[in-house]
Amino acid sequence: MTQHIAPQHFRYDTSGRWHKGNTHIHTTRSDGGMTFAEVTQLYAGAGFDFLCAADHWIASDMAQQPGATGLLWLDGVELDGRDASDTYYHVVCLGKLAGITREMGFDAALRAARDQGALLILAHPQWTGNSFDDAARWPFDGVEVYNHVCRWLNGKGEGGAYWNAMLRRRPETLGFAVDDAHLRPEHPGWNGGWIVVNAAERTPEHILEAIRRGNFYASCGPEFHAIRCEDGYVEIETSPVQFIRLVGPAARGDRLGSFDAQRLTGARFAVPAAWEYAYLELEDDRGRRAWTNTLFVREQL
Repeated sequence: MTQHIAPQHFRYDTSGRWHKGNTHIHTTRSDGGMTFAEVTQLYAGAGFDFLCAADHWIASDMAQQPGATGLLWLDGVELDGRDASDTYYHVVCLGKLAGITREMGFDAALRAARDQGALLILAHPQWTGNSFDDAARWPFDGVEVYNHVCRWLNGKGEGGAYWNAMLRRRPETLGFAVDDAHLRPEHPGWNGGWIVVNAAERTPEHILEAIRRGNFYASCGPEFHAIRCEDGYVEIETSPVQFIRLVGPAARGDRLGSFDAQRLTGARFAVPAAWEYAYLELEDDRGRRAWTNTLFVREQL
């Protein structure tokens, strides 16, 4: 008989407030088409609570940035280039960083970001052309499961296969949905992928700490309203969706839903203790999806 008891620590605490945000945004400081003030007004009007500055090779200092008031901005930078193995990467680094310059080279910059405590997110690996081995070469904390702009550019915005490959090595790896917004007339996509963080307060400290712990979900539309674990079962409340899936390693999983007009607003799953990892996926009647992070982790976060 299968033992339906999670042997690890449950990751989620959804007793706080939900905060919608985007961790991959460009401005006129690099190749974006809008200033911080213009981006702030646009996203605040769409119900966002926070954004992360991810301009190429320009580490932000949002506390000193004029015109960025109206929602919360987190510091960050996007690094792009070839490492010592001649592999090309784009990496979003979340956190306040100093001394990052293009002249120092990709390897040194990524190590400097890690040494300063940044969260390292592998950006749009399918679009970049990364392999699964490339995704394992550096100690990435997370990966973009969905990149809205890359989907528009050439249909290569999906990162789910990379995420599952990374989860096999490190089950705590975080999954992000992002815009990668550039907001130029020839580069218009935005508000297509985001994360929703559960935190007690909307402050840089609370939001970034919740992201580090994985106390968020990634989405292109569907919503998780509650995520909890009781008696070895994971229970969730959601916006109306067509399918709810429990996703495990390889072919393992469970699911609820049908192809008729019925909609679901919750589910209850037992997670087999033998699974190396498990996460939840929602899909609505428009095909838009949302993902939790892995539900259980090896160490208390």
